[in-house]
Amino acid sequence: MSEWLGPNQPVGSGGNEGPSNPLEAFSAYQGEDWSPARLAFHQNLETFADKVVLLVALQGSGKIDQEQAFAQIGSLWKHLEHSKEELISSTDG
Repeated sequence: MSEWLGPNQPVGSGGNEGPSNPLEAFSAYQGEDWSPARLAFHQNLETFADKVVLLVALQGSGKIDQEQAFAQIGSLWKHLEHSKEELISSTDG
């Protein structure tokens, strides 16, 4: 998915979604362990949450069935896990 930020992708380069300033997170990330990689993961986490909310709304309104919603959320989760491995695990090790 092109909107997920990776370790070699500058923060804010995820497409037309999100803030216009590349150093601005979707919401404030104020962790004591701040780093560009953690900010990128924070943005990926917010993207995941936004998409899950949308999938739940689509399922609740009958646009997709529960199996489709579950499968898509599972796929999004795998992308988020991969993002964490690349962004956080590689910088903390």
